[in-house]
Order: sequence, then C-alpha cells, then structure tokens
Amino acid sequence: MEKFQVSLKKVVDDSYEICIGEQLADQMVDDLASGLVGTVNKFAVITDSTVGPLYAEPVLKGLRARGFTGDLFVIPAGEEHKTREEKARIEDEMLGKGYRRDCCVVAVGGGVVTDLAGFLAGTFARGVPFVNYATTLLAAADASIGGKTAVDTPLATNLIGLFYQPKKVYIDLAAWRTLPKRQIISGMAETIKHACLADSQFFCWLEENMDKVLTLDPECCLEIAKNNCRIKYEVVMQDERESGLREVLNLGHTVGRAVETVSNYQLMHGEAVGIGLAAACALAVNAGIMPAEDAKRVCILLEKAGLPVRIPSYVDVDVLLKKLYTDKKVRNGRLRFVLPEQIGKIYQVADNDFGYPVTEEQAKEAILAIS
Repeated sequence: MEKFQVSLKKVVDDSYEICIGEQLADQMVDDLASGLVGTVNKFAVITDSTVGPLYAEPVLKGLRARGFTGDLFVIPAGEEHKTREEKARIEDEMLGKGYRRDCCVVAVGGGVVTDLAGFLAGTFARGVPFVNYATTLLAAADASIGGKTAVDTPLATNLIGLFYQPKKVYIDLAAWRTLPKRQIISGMAETIKHACLADSQFFCWLEENMDKVLTLDPECCLEIAKNNCRIKYEVVMQDERESGLREVLNLGHTVGRAVETVSNYQLMHGEAVGIGLAAACALAVNAGIMPAEDAKRVCILLEKAGLPVRIPSYVDVDVLLKKLYTDKKVRNGRLRFVLPEQIGKIYQVADNDFGYPVTEEQAKEAILAIS
C-alpha cells in the first residue's frame, strides 16, 4: 500500500472593515472601483423585493456608470424566502447571464438577503468575493457581521450554510428611516440580546434611551450600531467557527427560532427572539442561575422596545417543544440553552462550554411561564 501526504497548511487573513454612516452607496461603488475586490468588473447585486427599488437599483446604476457590468437578482421579501430553492434560482439566473468565477456578489438588504447572498457567494464557482450593504437595524446588529451565512429549510433554520467572510460591510443608518416601525422594533431584539450577554452598561443606556432610539435619533442610531459591532466582534474574534464562545450569540434563539417557524413567520425574527429572550430568562431563574430582578428588567426593556415577551395564543406549545430539537445546539438528542447569569454575563457550564443542558420538562415549564 502506498501513502501520499497532502499538506495544505496555510494562514488566511479574512479581516474586513465595517463602515458606519449615512448614504453609503456612492462610497461602496468608489471602493469597488478602487480595487476592493481586485480586478473584478462584473457584479451580481442581490436584494429583495422591498429594498430593491430603494437601494439596490441605485447601487446597480452607480456600478454601471463606472463602466462595470452588473445585474439585479431579486428574492421576495421575508424570512420564509431564505431557502435553498431561492438560492438555486438566483444561481441559475447568474449562470444564464454568464456569471462565472470573475464576479462579485453585492448583498443589499437585511439579514435574509445578507445570509442568502453570502452563502451563495461562498459556493458559487467555489467562492467569489462579496460585500454587504446592510439596510436594516437587524442586519446591522447581527447578520452582516461574523461571516455566518445560511438558508432555512422546513425542518430547521440556518443549519444549511457555511462561514464565509465579506470583503467589507456598509451599515447605512439613513436606510433605517425608510423602515416600517415594526422593522425597527424587530431589529432592537438583537441589540438587547447583545447588551444582555456582554455589556451591562450598554443595557442601562438602552433602558435610559429607548424612547429616543425608537424615534431614530441619529446619535442613538450611531451608538447602537457601534456597540452591536463591538460586542459581536469581541465574541467572533475569539471563536470565528462557533466551537465554543460564539455560542453565546444564540441567547434567545433556541425558543426564538422555533416560535418564529411554528408561527409560520407571522412573527418577525426579532419579535421571536424577544420571546426567546424572555423564555431563556425564565429558564435561568427556574434553574437558580439568574436573579429574578434581572430577568424582570430584561422583560421590561423588551416591552419598552415594543417587543413581545409571551408565546402567542395561536402557537401550540407541544409543537413548539418538538421544534426545539431542530436547534443547532442540540447534542445527542439533548436540549441545550444559552442562559444569562446576570445582565451582561452568560452562564458558563464548563470550560469553553456555554450550552446549559435542559430537559424537555424544564423547557416546557419556562415556555408555559410566558404563555
């Protein structure tokens, strides 16, 4: 028997810049023209049906004005369209228009767009460069940072995907003012989550400034964007591939993702995460991990932001419990939750382990407590 060792050790620098400001479309086009993605001159601008006319079409126009080739690829708006089928449809459209390895993907939109477009970029021609132009508070807080890309399936959310980093991220605060109020409220869930897991001072700031935040006060918007980036970066830089610490970013998502799906997406992602945060706090209090007063403050802040903290009456609790087992933190058929120890700190089960094992009975008790 002959053996041959294939040595492929290498060091990869996936660092990238996040640009926060207002009306950044021209800046992004300038950066692309200045070689941000090398000599690429063909751009696939991926967006959704809501954002397309507002932001993606002007981006495409700007690229063409610089002499680049580009096309718009549109998915229907909504989490329910973040699917393998939509990804495949866009891939086929790109192939039909001659896109190959010498292209770049420009994702313009919220978390659904950045998740799907990033996954597509990572697999198209075995990987092409992409940039994110985040137009929602939710994308600014979560989806556009960290390189996690994915699509949903009927059985689970975000389990089909890969880690693939963008070349640059643009967070356009001006775009927030075009969002419906419900979108702004939904986006606040990830911001509150970040404060809960890592920064008690930021949590206090949110308690004091929530009214101004919801009116999209410019200074408050900038403060939120900077803190969201900082907190998520401090986690991701230590655990890019979610082998331990990065799991803390799933706070509120075990119940949140499940209730979002079981509601047939009547709940927006942030609304579902708000409910998930309330459930995680209830579970932590029941387990003797979190002071009841801290859990109360979390729920009060969620409600002050306009987010729900109770399971809707139309959601079947037993169906919801079964859906929990599709969560990516499940190990050997056992539910695991990320739980807060106090505001600004996550409970650590063991060294580099933040998934607290929970029985179905314990999960049901916490869910019933917020039903």
